[in-house]
Amino acid sequence: MALTFSTKSKAYHYGGRVTTLVILSCMVAATGGLLFGYDLGISAGAFASLFASSITHRFGRKISILLGGALFLAGAVIGGLAINIYMLIIGRVLLGIGIGFTNQSIPLYLSELAPPHYRGLLNNAFEVFVALGVLCANLINYETQKMHSDWSWRTSLFIALAPATFLTLGTLFLPETPNSLLQRNKTIQEATEILKKMRGTTDVQDELNDMIAAANIAKSLHHPFHTIMQRKYRPQLIMAITIPFFKQATGINVITFYAPVIFRIIGLGESSSLMSTVIIGVSVTCATIASTIMVDKFGRRALLIIGGVQMLVAQLMVGALMLTQLGDYGGMSRGYAYMVLVLTCTFVAGFGLSWGPLGWLVPSEIFPLEIRSVGQSFVVTVGLLFAFVLAQSLLTMLCHLKFGVFFFFGGWVLVMTIFVYLLLPETKNQPIEQMDIVWREHWFWKKVVSEVNL
Repeated sequence: MALTFSTKSKAYHYGGRVTTLVILSCMVAATGGLLFGYDLGISAGAFASLFASSITHRFGRKISILLGGALFLAGAVIGGLAINIYMLIIGRVLLGIGIGFTNQSIPLYLSELAPPHYRGLLNNAFEVFVALGVLCANLINYETQKMHSDWSWRTSLFIALAPATFLTLGTLFLPETPNSLLQRNKTIQEATEILKKMRGTTDVQDELNDMIAAANIAKSLHHPFHTIMQRKYRPQLIMAITIPFFKQATGINVITFYAPVIFRIIGLGESSSLMSTVIIGVSVTCATIASTIMVDKFGRRALLIIGGVQMLVAQLMVGALMLTQLGDYGGMSRGYAYMVLVLTCTFVAGFGLSWGPLGWLVPSEIFPLEIRSVGQSFVVTVGLLFAFVLAQSLLTMLCHLKFGVFFFFGGWVLVMTIFVYLLLPETKNQPIEQMDIVWREHWFWKKVVSEVNL
């Protein structure tokens, strides 16, 4: 059974290059990842992303990004100035809604704006900023723990104003994607001019034709939530659910949320635990940058499989150390505790190489235009809901499973790695408006989509 796939397409005939406009636009949009990384615990965004899909579909990616940044900005201000619990709650809700909008729209914007051969590089910038946001949050927590007043949490919220302001103001100057313009009945001339600026050439007719064809199909369908349930979109729907679920099932957010608790359990002190969390943040950030560099050369499947194996080995070894070295009342020798730290860094580096960035990249590039917005909302909603469930259940799992929690997540990593090997087609270099080809050529999915009259 051959599991490598041809990616023959018009990508090699598309004119143009990576222009300064595309790079700057993608970097500004990708800073939205800082908001998510900085405030990773938000769960209110799950339902906001479903509503955001309608905004993104009807009014464009740019408007949705702008709303997300403005809502996050308002939430940070209200929370930072809070004088009672109600203001704090309102602030947190606005932060969550802002995250829902930005997570739903930014990955789509990046994938539509980027040339096919550099889509992985430019889209992965979002996860780089997510990792940087987590790292910044950990560094700020490390410093604000020394404060003994309400300024400890107020400081954290006020600092969030910086990236939120940059994203909100920067979005005002971003171009809309030609894909979205055509879908929303804007003139072909307007879309053509933006595409020429993006590609730095007048030779854009092949790419424009693909966008026009996709837009015509999208405009003929008026109920995207019903459309995505059709059999012809079954592969994309399954990926929209399984990819964000698997991303959470790696256990990464468990490590992010509770790393200080885990390190205190194994014997590291309060300050050492927080510093260890910072070290983990550096590890995942560096790995994400490496993934960004490699993804368009080696492909999505290779990085997901390599990262999966790395995570699996690290989790099994941590579980084994916990089993053999952790006493009944917690604590282990300092040498073994630092070994756990090294293995944890190995695990998060594997995540940063694979499911971290590719959990955003792959869904954002597999949906045809007619279901792209709603498909991405499924991705965000499933991811945030499972992140919330795992965050609420981890302490109970630690109490009952103890060291077994690492074997539990290791088992899921094994499942998702096999899933990728068997069922995820390679998408590198494939034009986003021709992505249906990869499903028709896949050994399994072609049996599903070939039975439908397209």
